[in-house]
Amino acid sequence: MGEKTGRVDVPDQVIQAGRSREGHDLDAWLAVARAAVACAAAYVRDHLPGAVAAKGDRDLVSDVDLAVERLVRDFLHQHAPGVAFGGEEYGFPPGVVDEQWVLDPVDGTVNFVHGIPLCAVSLALRRGDRAVLGVIAAPFLGTSYWAAEGRGAFRNGQPIMASRRHALDQAVVAVGDYGTGAGAASRNRAAVSLHRRLADQVQRVRMLGSAAMDLVWVAEGALDASITLGNRVWDMAAGVVIAREAGAVVVDVDGSPHDCTSAITIAVAEPLALPVTELVRAAMREGGHLPA
Repeated sequence: MGEKTGRVDVPDQVIQAGRSREGHDLDAWLAVARAAVACAAAYVRDHLPGAVAAKGDRDLVSDVDLAVERLVRDFLHQHAPGVAFGGEEYGFPPGVVDEQWVLDPVDGTVNFVHGIPLCAVSLALRRGDRAVLGVIAAPFLGTSYWAAEGRGAFRNGQPIMASRRHALDQAVVAVGDYGTGAGAASRNRAAVSLHRRLADQVQRVRMLGSAAMDLVWVAEGALDASITLGNRVWDMAAGVVIAREAGAVVVDVDGSPHDCTSAITIAVAEPLALPVTELVRAAMREGGHLPA
């Protein structure tokens, strides 16, 4: 039966997880996360951005971002008591925690504010420096993605798999937004170099404005690679789990397995992992973002 939260049913499994320590099982925590993200996605669909404020250099926050973060935080405090919570807008609690929810309430706020329907709610569970569970919903596309470590990746309940593309000249590659704020100059020089190198070798380059969507589209094979010259945990954690569970290679710039402390985020079809990573390293060296 469950209960209602806004327009979304809260499954009995979620209610039971919140009443016991059962939630420490990833399957129960996944049910909690999916219900939380469903509530958040419904809110985003039903609310146009009203008040919009500048946040740093050329970045935005809307009243919807803030409301969604409060909604998800309160939902998780009720149904996942004792697990720490951090979000992009209201920040993270001080100190080191073993287990923590990580939320981007609207990934792609600039798209959302400008009426571009490519944005997402992104929620992850991290244990130490490793994200182990991720749920991402695209409110205006009607799609929801989820994965938990060792359990595979799913889109609207159906299993998904990453591309097995072998040829760079057949690959579609997404690159994250140009940087803003402190340190943006060297990152953007590297991004320009990366675009030039990719343009000479891949089928198409895309800049879509949502890291979460880049990563889930790698997970289902719509994209062959996603490259973000950064690693803000709220942007990347959920999508990294989903891409990894779908069979993509997800690494840092040095080729080491990606985690929450990595410098950048490369998610790529396994056969293309080496050439794509080498292109990124060369671009970052040229841009002064890596030692020569």
